[in-house]
Amino acid sequence: MSIEVGVKLKGKVSGITNFGAFIDLGGGKTGLVHISEVSDGFVKDINEVLKVGDEVTVLVTTVGNDGKIGLSIRKAVDKPKEERREFPKKEFQRPNTKKPFVKNQNTNSSNMGGKQDFDSLMSGFLKDSDDRLSTLRRSTEGKRGGRGGRRN
Repeated sequence: MSIEVGVKLKGKVSGITNFGAFIDLGGGKTGLVHISEVSDGFVKDINEVLKVGDEVTVLVTTVGNDGKIGLSIRKAVDKPKEERREFPKKEFQRPNTKKPFVKNQNTNSSNMGGKQDFDSLMSGFLKDSDDRLSTLRRSTEGKRGGRGGRRN
């Protein structure tokens, strides 16, 4: 009997561990169902769901070169396809919080025009940067974990 990925097989639980259950597939083949593949819900203790000797239907999910066979019980269960409900798409508009960039046009100074223009641009940038940094610090200040009071 060849075991291929995607095939549903009947098997018997031959052993249970804390991480899953070993399933005897017949013909000397044994596969593992990981605890996450036992049911759709959360399984804290696999012994509450499966017992040694239980007959189960499994789906072969992986077949390794070393002979390991990965199985799934929850994927073997035929579920009727749920109707997909269509929800109307909401268009999200991000509020425009960015300040528009205004190029400073100083044309009155003739001899130091380039230097003064750069200096005014740099001071404007530094002021804007400091404003944004202080706003960011204020919004993240209370969100830090740990002990002690606020830091400056």
